Amino acid sequence: MATVLLVEDDHVVRGAMLRSLADRGHAVHAVGTALDALRRVAAETPDLVVLDLGLPDLDGSDALRMLRGITDVPIIIATARDDEQSVVRLLRAGADDYMVKPFTGAHLDARITTVLRRAGRASRAVQPAVHTVGGLRVDVGERSAHLDGEPLALTRKEFDLLAYLAARPGRVVSRRELLEEVWRQPSVGEDQTIDVHLYWLRRKMGESAAKPRYLRTVRGVGFRLVAPD
Repeated sequence: MATVLLVEDDHVVRGAMLRSLADRGHAVHAVGTALDALRRVAAETPDLVVLDLGLPDLDGSDALRMLRGITDVPIIIATARDDEQSVVRLLRAGADDYMVKPFTGAHLDARITTVLRRAGRASRAVQPAVHTVGGLRVDVGERSAHLDGEPLALTRKEFDLLAYLAARPGRVVSRRELLEEVWRQPSVGEDQTIDVHLYWLRRKMGESAAKPRYLRTVRGVGFRLVAPD
């Protein structure tokens, strides 16, 4: 049994899908807007999200990118768009699978099982790592970070950012790579998300951009994490 978050604004379709998945043993929570989906995922991480693209408050592709900014759980797109270009764009934006409407409850259940099985194999193949850089210790499995033996109180995305850099000590990581790999967004644009998260991460680590210890900015290129001199 999986805990599934169903994001669908059509109450008739939502009710039918909810009953069908519940009858097949899943614990299903349903919402009708992208904002409610983001709130639900942030508060209670489901095993999988089924995301409709035709939402009333936000385009589904934008909702997908925002969800990928806060969670790595599998996402299946439910869409009426069946052209190859749209499908490729959604998969590159972070979707794990897609289904073209209309579809049956049995078909959806089979896709959920397949996606979760694939995700389970991937998680077993990659063992959680512990990264140590100077006095910094980042435990990916426990999602904990300590600096000189003291715990760091990090948000979800601050931890993801720190863990990504700690896994690549000394290497310069570009903004583009961070957005694609940590935030699951395809391009930088005018996004200030990285700068904001780095600012707070540095504050919590007792440093600043002007006086860095671990987090160094390579102007015009990106960032790197190194042990203090």
